[in-house]
Amino acid sequence: MNLASLLAQFTHGAKTHKISIPPSWHQGRTAYGGLSSVLAYQAAKLVAGDLPPLQSAQIAFVGPLAGDIEISAHILRRGKNTAFIQVEVKGADGVGLTCNFIFMNRRDSHLSYTNIAAPEFPPIPSADSARSGPPEFFTGHMQYPDKRLELGLATNRLASWHRLTEHEGLDPIAELICIGDALPPSAMGLMTEKGMVSSMNWQINMLTDAPTTENGWWYLSSETHHAANGASSQYMTVWNTRGDAVLTGMQSVAIFA
Repeated sequence: MNLASLLAQFTHGAKTHKISIPPSWHQGRTAYGGLSSVLAYQAAKLVAGDLPPLQSAQIAFVGPLAGDIEISAHILRRGKNTAFIQVEVKGADGVGLTCNFIFMNRRDSHLSYTNIAAPEFPPIPSADSARSGPPEFFTGHMQYPDKRLELGLATNRLASWHRLTEHEGLDPIAELICIGDALPPSAMGLMTEKGMVSSMNWQINMLTDAPTTENGWWYLSSETHHAANGASSQYMTVWNTRGDAVLTGMQSVAIFA
């Protein structure tokens, strides 16, 4: 079941939604974090019919989510320009995800500033160079040019083009949230021994109301700036094929190695 089919199960105006996450969207014993995040976003944006664009989100990966889940959303506060919406996702083991979404009207400002260093973008993958993961893993729904991770490379930065295999007709914000967490935690590029890792939270900021790109390709970059005592902190950026930064983020990752 692709992302569009999952999002089509939501009911506009409902405060609670019941969805079943297929095994093909799992990573281990839980759903892929980008998927659970976009399911929460879908519930948030449908809680009211006239919300402004998404500006920011705070996402906490509390516990595993798989199979049948229940997603509830409610408005914490709504002012003239900004709406704060809280979403909670429950599975068989209780709460697995909590989110705060901030939707905000844009307004004129004298301040216009950007200081995001652009990387050297590799070529956009051709159709014959793109590959996907196994069908029983969430990367089976995605395409990317090379092996996503190798241990022992002594690098704190992972970066690659990624896209959803079936991306046509998606809400571009939903598409971006789903693909934005696709890279492995960048601390794994520093690891010399195999071990479990698990994202604990994800702060994202949208840099545009309507992200667009060519043929669904997004360049994902993740850079660890601290790793110690069983946790790492990483910065994240998503770029489109024109070289525009469209989303920035930050994660705290638990490391069991």
